[in-house]
Amino acid sequence: MSYIEFLTEHGSRLLSGAIVTMEQMVLAAILAVAIAIVMGLMRLSRNIAVRATATCYIELFRGTSLLVQLFWIFFVLPLFGITLDKFTAGFVAVGMNVGGYGAEVVRGAIQAVPRGQYEAALALNMTPLTRMRRIIFPQAILIMLPAWGNLMIELLKATALVALISVSDLMFEARQINGSTFLSVEAFGSALIIYYVMARVFISPSMRWLERFAARKMGRA
Repeated sequence: MSYIEFLTEHGSRLLSGAIVTMEQMVLAAILAVAIAIVMGLMRLSRNIAVRATATCYIELFRGTSLLVQLFWIFFVLPLFGITLDKFTAGFVAVGMNVGGYGAEVVRGAIQAVPRGQYEAALALNMTPLTRMRRIIFPQAILIMLPAWGNLMIELLKATALVALISVSDLMFEARQINGSTFLSVEAFGSALIIYYVMARVFISPSMRWLERFAARKMGRA
């Protein structure tokens, strides 16, 4: 079977799997960004309990395997009365995991803002919330965006694990096709190309655009 014939016969399944992968990636990214911002800010809190809570979350999700976390959310949580369907469990696990890494990016970016910016905002008698919202966090975004670009690509690749709980994503479809045809090169080669295109055509340009947009908004273009 030629590669063209392979794509003619199985291309629609790979495409449907790629769409599910994109959905998983987008939802996981939204969750990851939200968690990262909250946990990153909590890590900077002067309250010991708040700071300790964020630290425990970050260390737990960075220090354990994403695969184990995925299995816990899908197979173990129902034993405690919390049941998530496989699609939801997939992006929740990936989002919570990447959010732990992103929290440290947020914390580091905020701490990298020059100290003079804090002092200037304090001299203007801004409240801590206003100071963070209008002065510190916008500048921190510029610092953290390059690192977030890498995290988004890692997040995309991490979604491949959701196939292990039978989410019909790209990797799941590639494995199913390989199992029925034994055309490993064509099946997994196609998956490899599609993942690369997603990262190279969608994620990387989007993150570069965000960097340029944020720089223009801050007058640093």
